[in-house]
Amino acid sequence: MKKRQLVKWIAASLAIGASAIGFQAQGQSKMVLKASDVHPLGYPTVEAIVRMGKKLEAATNGRISIQMYPSMQLGGEKEMIEQAQVGALQIARISVGAMGPVVDEVNVFNMPFVFRDEAHMRKVIDGPIGQELLERMTNGPGSRLVALGWMDAGTRNVYANKPVTAPADLKGMKIRMMGNPLFVETMNAMGGNGVAMGMNELFPALQTGVVDGAENNPPTLLAQNHYTVTKVMSLTGHLIIPEIFVFSKKSWEGLSNEDQALIRKFSAEAQIEQRKLWDDYTREAETKLKSLGVQFVPADKAAFFKATQPIRDKYGSKYAALIKRIQDTK
Repeated sequence: MKKRQLVKWIAASLAIGASAIGFQAQGQSKMVLKASDVHPLGYPTVEAIVRMGKKLEAATNGRISIQMYPSMQLGGEKEMIEQAQVGALQIARISVGAMGPVVDEVNVFNMPFVFRDEAHMRKVIDGPIGQELLERMTNGPGSRLVALGWMDAGTRNVYANKPVTAPADLKGMKIRMMGNPLFVETMNAMGGNGVAMGMNELFPALQTGVVDGAENNPPTLLAQNHYTVTKVMSLTGHLIIPEIFVFSKKSWEGLSNEDQALIRKFSAEAQIEQRKLWDDYTREAETKLKSLGVQFVPADKAAFFKATQPIRDKYGSKYAALIKRIQDTK
C-alpha cells in the first residue's frame, strides 16, 4: 500500500472509530448517525440522505441527526459495506452491484438488459418484487444490514476515448467494472476485457491507461471528473442497476421501535425524493457534459443484447421465476 493511501486509510479508520464510540455512548439521548457515499455533496443519492437527516433532526428536536461523509472519504462501496456490517457506519448508499456478492438474490437486477428501460425498473423496485428483495437483504441468513430503500442510478453506458457502437469496437479494450464477477463476465461477453476495480481507484487508472474506459451513467461521468480523461459516451444501455441505502443492523438493534419507525418513514420519502433529484440532475449533467466536449453516440443495443445472452443463461437460470415476474411487470 502506498504511503499516501496508508495515511488516508488510517485517518478514515480513526474517524470511524470515534464516530462508532460516540454513537454508542450517546445512546438514546443524542444520536449522530454516520452516513457515507462515494459521490460528492449535491449528487442525488447524497442529497436525498442529507434531506432525510434534516427531517430526522426536526422530528426529534435535534435528538437524531445525520452526518454525511461524501466523496469516498471513508473508502469505496466495499469498505462502506464492511464498516456498516460492524456498526462503524450507520447509513451507506451502495450499488446493488456491490451487494450481489453479499446477498445473492439481488444479482437478478445485475444481469444485462434485465429491464426494458428505466421506467420498467422503477415499476419493479416500487412494487412487490422490490419490497421482497429489501426484506431478503435485511432478514437473510447472516445479514448484518437493514435495507431501507431503493435509489435510482439511471442507465449505464460505456465511456472511453473512442466510440463503442458494436461488440467488435471493444476488442482489446480494458473496461473498469464493479467488483462483481457477473459484471466482469458481462463486459467480456460484450467484447471487451472487464477489470474489477473500486470507484476510488478509477480516476488515476483512466489517467494512466491502466484501463481504457469504464461504464456508468452521465451524472457519475460528470461528478467523478472522468469526462476530463474520457470524451465519448456510447449509449450501450447494457445495465440498469438500482441502488440501495442500508443501515447497520448492529446500530439498528440499539434503536427504539419508535426511532426505527421514524427512520423507515423518512427512508420511504427519500426513495421518492431521490428519483426527482436524479431526473433533474441527469438532464443537467448531460447538458453540461456536451458543453465540455463529451460526445454521446448511439450504439447497436440489439447486438449487445445478443452478445450478452450467455450471461443471462448462466446466471438467470436460478432466478427464472423472478425474471418472469420482472418481465410481466407493466
